[in-house]
Amino acid sequence: AAGAAAPPGALSPFDRRLKRKQKNWAALQPEAAKCDYLREEVRRARAGGGRGPAAPLTPSPFPLALDVGSGRGYIAQHLTKETVGKLIQVDIAENALKNTLETEIPTVSVVADEEFLPFREDTFDLVVSSLSLHWVNDLPKAFREIHQVLKPDGVFIGAMFGGDTLYELRCSLQLAELEREGGFSPHVSPFTAVSDLGHLLSRAGFNTLTVDTDEIQVNYPGLFELMEDLQGKCMGESNCSWNRKPLLHRETILAAAAIYQEMYGNSDGSVPATFQIYYMIGWKFHESQAKPAQRGSATVSFGDLAKINGLLSRKEK
Repeated sequence: AAGAAAPPGALSPFDRRLKRKQKNWAALQPEAAKCDYLREEVRRARAGGGRGPAAPLTPSPFPLALDVGSGRGYIAQHLTKETVGKLIQVDIAENALKNTLETEIPTVSVVADEEFLPFREDTFDLVVSSLSLHWVNDLPKAFREIHQVLKPDGVFIGAMFGGDTLYELRCSLQLAELEREGGFSPHVSPFTAVSDLGHLLSRAGFNTLTVDTDEIQVNYPGLFELMEDLQGKCMGESNCSWNRKPLLHRETILAAAAIYQEMYGNSDGSVPATFQIYYMIGWKFHESQAKPAQRGSATVSFGDLAKINGLLSRKEK
């Protein structure tokens, strides 16, 4: 089912065949590694260096892990054999899997769609996904698939782009099209709202959820350099929405670049691009996991919290 295309509609906003072509083309570009800066920043946050929730620390390694939407293996190169025994890398783009980065752990590459994981139930101890699920048509189904292939007490650790991603670019293009063409079309893909993410994970069966959001701001010389990174050089992040406009008129692009600079430009002449990142951790239920106390079993009232400062002051005296 890799790259399966569904007909356009409210439940199928993306052309998955086109996205597969975009990612395959990007994976073959000679300077592909130059555009890894977003993935590197997300990885740093996953390791506890940023605002996103850090990966859970466990005394024992994960014997078998799955990387959903692995690309060229951005996560694998930062894993060690002390934490992961074997990693299965899944992506819709075969060229990305043919050009995976070196890693010290054993890996197996599988061409498959994130919505149709070809694995048995209760297979993996760990599932990870970084900056891939925002192109999935059926995100609830993708979460259910991930939950299904996890073993009980297995953990899912993910990161995906959020709703405020590239708002500067989106606004500039819309204003330019309104000015030059009398209307506008979507040039940046739709994103999931963070308010929906916890509900979707819970409905898929995950518990002990942690969801956080952060923003990464990258400065570019101008709009053209930003679009070159997103579309042309290496990211493979070109819009693949069914309702996308096939091309932008030169006058509209020039107007958008001027609007971008005027509305958001930095004092040094560069322009910022904001990438909102949603971080998530969820566990598959197991009897050994801690359970919340029963309702009404509390022995301390919230009203007693006001007395804590007084008690501590008397103790210090």
